[in-house]
Amino acid sequence: MLRMRYDATLAETIGIRGHGDDLIEAYTARPMDPGPHPGMIVVHHMPGYDRESKEITRRFATMGYSAICPNLYTREAPDAEPDDAAATARAQGGVPDERFVGDARGAAAWLRSLPTATGKVGTIGFCSGGRQAVISAIDVGVQAAIDCYGALVIEPAPEGFPLQVNPFPERIAQVDAPLLGLFGNDDAHPAPDHVDELERLLQEAGKTYEFHRYDGAGHAFFSVDRPSYRPEAAVDGWQRITAFLARHLGS
Repeated sequence: MLRMRYDATLAETIGIRGHGDDLIEAYTARPMDPGPHPGMIVVHHMPGYDRESKEITRRFATMGYSAICPNLYTREAPDAEPDDAAATARAQGGVPDERFVGDARGAAAWLRSLPTATGKVGTIGFCSGGRQAVISAIDVGVQAAIDCYGALVIEPAPEGFPLQVNPFPERIAQVDAPLLGLFGNDDAHPAPDHVDELERLLQEAGKTYEFHRYDGAGHAFFSVDRPSYRPEAAVDGWQRITAFLARHLGS
């Protein structure tokens, strides 16, 4: 008799309450088995709430996590295509940190409200989302955080840079969750010396963290549809992500 393991996920767009009790859009994907399941917040990159971000959200569902990707640009361009919404958000200087924290807390609350939730929530972010993942490890109350090449954590934005946000090296001692960092050694934002400084501050504060750096990889090496994609670095990075989350969140 053939026995098949049940394998199904539900992916859908929902509305959640974010900063200031605003109703914002979010994309969710979660396993349909009884669970229980930890939660993952996927923080989209600067190009926005796009197909790639949704694919990553679905990937976490197949890994056994209930996942949610809040559309951080909902307020700027609620009905726009991702590229247009991202352009509008960049023109306004990006997402204010306080607003991101409120939206991420709303995403975490939604994950914890699910009947299959374990109560543990992690966060992962790419590009600008990597910076925001570090912020989530300070202000959102997550149990694990993953920073994929997030810039402007240590260094100020260069002149003309679209994101008008401030670095926060003085707050690294407040990181309250294990942190995984994945960086390309050919990246300019963050450059290797910025990663070194972030690591130094984490070490000095006695934080739980692990960093992995990849030669021959620059920014956005996880992005499969871009020339920046580096398969070896991305495959190793996903293996590190899987092990890190299993260790700190379970699955």
